[in-house]
Amino acid sequence: MQNNAPQDSSTPSPLWLDNFVKVYQTLSTDNLDLLSTIYHGDVVFIDPIHQLKGFNNLFEYFKNLYENLTTCDFVINNVITDKDQAAIYWTMSYQHPKLNKGKLITVIGHSHIKGYEDKIIYHRDYLDLGAMLYEQLPVLGKLIKLIKQKAAK
Repeated sequence: MQNNAPQDSSTPSPLWLDNFVKVYQTLSTDNLDLLSTIYHGDVVFIDPIHQLKGFNNLFEYFKNLYENLTTCDFVINNVITDKDQAAIYWTMSYQHPKLNKGKLITVIGHSHIKGYEDKIIYHRDYLDLGAMLYEQLPVLGKLIKLIKQKAAK
């Protein structure tokens, strides 16, 4: 079943999925406590840098992640659901004072999530870590862009 976000299908989506979409589209440094409304206590979270187990570890990760950001916004572009799991396609825009000269950075990615007991029990993010981080660093960014240009020839 494929739906565009926000969900507008006549088939109701699961509560855990509705909550995930709503929270991520409003998540900021000021409301990280909302994470407890969507993640199960035994959640497994995986992204290109970390693999975490348990809500407390996930919350600390998000707290540290958001701590130095000026802004961070998610737009959910598409949601594909199948029973107790979903693929979420998103665009993240964020600003960090030490990356990209403090200018806005936009990254496209997707997440595989699984629901259990009306919360997210599994969350894996897929994204281009180079575009998100490495290319935004002054010296390393130039080197990676040069490597990409050479590889594209």
